[in-house]
Amino acid sequence: MNRIDTLFTTLAAGGKKAFIAYIVAGDPSLDHTVDIVSGLERAGVDLIELGIPFSDPLADGVVNQLGAQRALASGTTVGGILDTVQRIRAGSAIPIVLFTYYNPIFHFGMDAFTRRATASGVDGALILDLPPEEAAREWPAGGLKRITLVAPTTPPERIRHIVPTASGFIYYVSRAGVTGMREQIAADLAARLAPIRAASPLPVCVGFGVSKPEHAAAIAKVADGVIVGSAIVNHIAGLGASADLGEKVRAFVEPLVKATHQA
Repeated sequence: MNRIDTLFTTLAAGGKKAFIAYIVAGDPSLDHTVDIVSGLERAGVDLIELGIPFSDPLADGVVNQLGAQRALASGTTVGGILDTVQRIRAGSAIPIVLFTYYNPIFHFGMDAFTRRATASGVDGALILDLPPEEAAREWPAGGLKRITLVAPTTPPERIRHIVPTASGFIYYVSRAGVTGMREQIAADLAARLAPIRAASPLPVCVGFGVSKPEHAAAIAKVADGVIVGSAIVNHIAGLGASADLGEKVRAFVEPLVKATHQA
């Protein structure tokens, strides 16, 4: 069991749901990323998704696109992110998942990436544009958990085909389209998660569009975890490279975490 497995086992035993925070690694700098992760952990966040910035992030809305641009402008690289994870690991055991597109991994080399990521302390990876069939062939045995996406448009037969090959947890995209903050979440979320639960015993976590404590509370009642990204990235954008960035992010995220854990 790696840190992701241990987390969900512990939360389930206590009747709690996971709060997962997404940030863009290197936004506004990799030094700030270490501080932000520390702030998120103090807020009670259970798992961190670190986005690897990419110049053509097809699944991301404008908020995360701008976050990726800021990270790239600060000189962020895949190697630099893995070094940063190693720095985080010096004082933290929080589970970390890398959220990325395939192009940076292909350039780095899949085997080299998974070896170095594992050695740095990464627990899993979600490669958004790598089809599950290809991932199953390329992913080295053991090591990183392979997080799989399921969308509202994924047919039941496709769900039954792809989720048994996943590990760690299933990421359910709450709505069609790109990432971004929304005013409402799907009313029939429980029904949408049912085919996934029937096909896999893995925890199911829900993201895309989640931005308010009431969203988090509603999702936590039917899912195993709540994922918030764009709202946090947008808050970081407004704060800039302030000296107390980690503490300000903690204050912003804490109500979302509490709503999730108390649901």
